[in-house]
Amino acid sequence: MNTSSTTYPVAIMVAIALAGCAIGPKTPASMTTAASTAPAPVPVEAAAPARPATSGPGAGNVAGQARTFSTQLATYTAVNFEAMPGWRHDDFAETWPAFLGSCKVLTGRGDAWKEVCERARRVSDKSSPAIRDFFETEFAAYQIRDDDRKPDGVVTGYFEPEISGNRSYAPPFIYPVYGQPEDMLFVDARKLPAGNGTVPVRVQGRDVIVQMGLSTRDMGAPGLYALDLSTITRDTLDRRVRLRIDGKRLMPYYTREEIETRGAPNAKVLAFVNSATALYEMQIQGSGRIRMPSGEVVRIAYAEQNGQPFRPTLVGAANSKGKSAVRTRGGAIELDPDDDDDEDLSAVKTRGFTLAKPVESGAVMVPGRKATGDVIGSGIKDPSYVFFKETIGAAGGPVGAFGVPLSAGRSIAVDPRSTPLGFPVFVSTRAPGTGAPMQRLTIAQDTGGAIRGAVRADYFFGNGTQAAANARRMKERGQLWILLPRGLAVAAASTSTLRTRGGAVGADLPQCLVPVEGQCVDD
Repeated sequence: MNTSSTTYPVAIMVAIALAGCAIGPKTPASMTTAASTAPAPVPVEAAAPARPATSGPGAGNVAGQARTFSTQLATYTAVNFEAMPGWRHDDFAETWPAFLGSCKVLTGRGDAWKEVCERARRVSDKSSPAIRDFFETEFAAYQIRDDDRKPDGVVTGYFEPEISGNRSYAPPFIYPVYGQPEDMLFVDARKLPAGNGTVPVRVQGRDVIVQMGLSTRDMGAPGLYALDLSTITRDTLDRRVRLRIDGKRLMPYYTREEIETRGAPNAKVLAFVNSATALYEMQIQGSGRIRMPSGEVVRIAYAEQNGQPFRPTLVGAANSKGKSAVRTRGGAIELDPDDDDDEDLSAVKTRGFTLAKPVESGAVMVPGRKATGDVIGSGIKDPSYVFFKETIGAAGGPVGAFGVPLSAGRSIAVDPRSTPLGFPVFVSTRAPGTGAPMQRLTIAQDTGGAIRGAVRADYFFGNGTQAAANARRMKERGQLWILLPRGLAVAAASTSTLRTRGGAVGADLPQCLVPVEGQCVDD
């Protein structure tokens, strides 16, 4: 790891020399402006020769060769590395541990990543110039624009919260932190027939299998259940529908209100906490720490979700000022950039959303426990609900959706439809509070129900009081550039046609830049 310089195959170095314009001139110091004043990206006129395309979502769009290509939600345009504001001034050694962490997963994603990560091991982890040269040689940079070809998006922040809790149910610790329910079933939405009819299904373990060739007249047969297709949501990112058994029917899994007022008898309680609002914020953050009276700290991470849509109750969403500018599209809530400088520090702010406090809040039902008051639930109207798991011996940051520990200051959460997890992403935005330029290479290692949109990033600030303060204040305009391994086959359809929001050109446009089972799946 501690070699003195970067080593690359001779053939690659010769190819780069012959295509010198791919690297371009050095950036002057004046280039370190903020995202709002950044120069327009400069398309690469002659990119460095790409390695042979590996198997992927489509031949014809190969990173390092394609100048532009599109998915349903985003357009990607090749740029020179020097066009990214602040690129040459970043300390790439700070990003290197996060990138190597991603390599542990990415090496199983095909030859392109396997070879890139193998060459990464020969780069000095202390030399920022050597690491920068590695990225410029191994990757092609593409600016991400939304489906209106707009480069500006939203950069928010998140952190690892810590709340007080107890292993036992005893006031004020009355709100359960649930593990993944044992009665939750799954069906692949891609294997369901079209339409809103009712189909017979069988349950095998946790999987639901549609019984082709049978009809509802056969429902009396042992082991058959009825699934009403009109009740389910098909457009989840991983294309999995979460279900439960209700007599001879399969129903969508319980909503938040149902879990809080009926309890979750088939889910292990990991701990009890003293605040429903703090627990909800931890669910939105996706991870956290629970500090016990003994001083023991239990670390928890995302395990599953109930399959219901993320629908937070937002402060100001209905008034003209709009503290949290949002839109609903494709079954998800997305943030729009706004210029609201009003900082109400008393409000609950999380991942760019300003949450409204419940009008009425009370005790929740816990199976096997006698409630301390009237069971009316937390009053939180969001139907989505996150289940956790304990993480043992995690020395670094919390484990994100990519399965590796997050790095404070260098990990981001993204929408995996437009930004695949594990990939390097250069972010240009402003720091919360000060407005100073914040331009650095990050690694996409997490996601969440609140993170939707093409030009959308959620910056991980770490844990502690200062991290929480920065994360809650962070909601800035920003621009994103994704780094793709040269030779990687990406989104299959290319187009230069302008589109209106929500109206993709051509039925061949994929949803995912790089389809990955469990993260983003195309039909």
